[in-house]
Amino acid sequence: MLDDTLKAQLQAYLGKLQRPIRLIASLDDSASSQELRELLTTIAGLSDLVSFDDSGSDARKPSFVIAREGETTGVRFAAIPLGHEFTSLVLALLWTGGHPPKAEQETLDAIATLQGEFRFEVYMSLTCHNCPDVVQALSLMAVRNPAVQVTVIDGGLFQAEVEARQVMAVPMVYLNGEEFGGGRMTLEEIVAKLDVNADAREAAKLDAKDPFDVLIVGGGPAGAAAAVYAARKGIRVGVAAERFGGQVNDTLAIENYISVLETDGPKFAAALEAQVRHYGVDIMNLQRADKLVPASEPGGLVEVHMANGAALKARSVILSTGARWRNVNVPGEAEYRNKGVAYCPHCDGPLFKGKRVAVIGGGNSGVEAAIDLAGIVEHVTLIEFADALKADAVLVRKLESLTNVTIHVNAQTTEITGANGTVNGLSYKDRVSGEARHIELEGVFVQIGLVPNTEWLKGTVELSRFGEIVIDAKGHTNVPGVFAAGDCTTVPYKQIVIAAGAGSTAALSAFDHLIRQPVAEAATA
Repeated sequence: MLDDTLKAQLQAYLGKLQRPIRLIASLDDSASSQELRELLTTIAGLSDLVSFDDSGSDARKPSFVIAREGETTGVRFAAIPLGHEFTSLVLALLWTGGHPPKAEQETLDAIATLQGEFRFEVYMSLTCHNCPDVVQALSLMAVRNPAVQVTVIDGGLFQAEVEARQVMAVPMVYLNGEEFGGGRMTLEEIVAKLDVNADAREAAKLDAKDPFDVLIVGGGPAGAAAAVYAARKGIRVGVAAERFGGQVNDTLAIENYISVLETDGPKFAAALEAQVRHYGVDIMNLQRADKLVPASEPGGLVEVHMANGAALKARSVILSTGARWRNVNVPGEAEYRNKGVAYCPHCDGPLFKGKRVAVIGGGNSGVEAAIDLAGIVEHVTLIEFADALKADAVLVRKLESLTNVTIHVNAQTTEITGANGTVNGLSYKDRVSGEARHIELEGVFVQIGLVPNTEWLKGTVELSRFGEIVIDAKGHTNVPGVFAAGDCTTVPYKQIVIAAGAGSTAALSAFDHLIRQPVAEAATA
């Protein structure tokens, strides 16, 4: 199950344990239980501080709990945590064994002071690249606060449970039996949802900050590149981001960033953040901007008001708020989101194993999604509004070679239908004949491009008819001292490498703007 290289690496990690831990398994006679037994006994054999026993009596089998010596509770996996979740397993072992986590002390203190009873269940799939962040966050909370319990459940292993709860997207988190949240969530986001005073404390901290020379709104590739280029000028730089890394966090494979042969989105986002922090940039994560106030006079301060009520001030601002998946905006889409309507085939595809699904969108994203899903589900129907697929020819040929894929072009999606709380079909109109048609299925994956995150800027900066921030070749907007970069702008081709270049351009333009201002206006360091 674990090759020699992986065993050696794991043994080295287990050498960091500071106290004994137990792996208490609840098993039956199934093949998956035998597989889990093999994994756990292998782990126990790699360290004298790890013991294994199969005396567990949890209703979910196979499952196991990682507990401190002398205890029977801890982080529980109703799963065989390999694939994307192997790192989650290793971290849970280390944290339970006393190895300190890499988290801000302020966040750890907030976890320790949570009061109440918090019984979390998180459903994941081993192919989901967003799930480990949620699994690891909840695991850390369970290790640091005995009031927090967490069970990590592999939706593919407990299919009947998933269907009974109508879980159709992962990660999906339940708290004390009620739905808590879905999709990627960071540790800080989860703690903030539980800590009712977090917003007020954070707003007060932001209000107290001195003005920045450059304030960047958005932490994706454009924002990160802007931060690095600005900080290297020796000026005071801040980044306010709703989610550092932006949409890159939701990208599975990155194979076209120059000099990086291949990586994945979460790793790339982590590398962006590490480099930005290396230059001492003030990163303010989990912050959503909702108003831009231009300087009242030439050379004055621009203000960015945040959703929590805080206001940040800066001599110049770079807007790099990125974009999000575009909705198809038909009846049923919002109603059945996460109940059959999904946007990440890599994350949620395994939940539709053996079922019939549709993909809306014939560009590269849509065709790639259909190809991926075809290897998991019973049948894929691809719906494309235009008269031909827009994806690269090599992808189209691959799609057309698959026997369990049907392609409909000139097809306008009109409704996503459902019953008993879940999707049961998709209706579309043939744009040539005008005929209305309906397909019975269990899932719909929407892959129709991006929409810029610029609604909060309407009436302040010039936007295109698509909602993109209008910029010139140097990243200037129509507002003095305000620049923009990346997928939220009119720059053609929404690509990571292009966004990074645009962020660098915007930072250099912002610095050029600053050096032409009176010295007396300099920000306080």
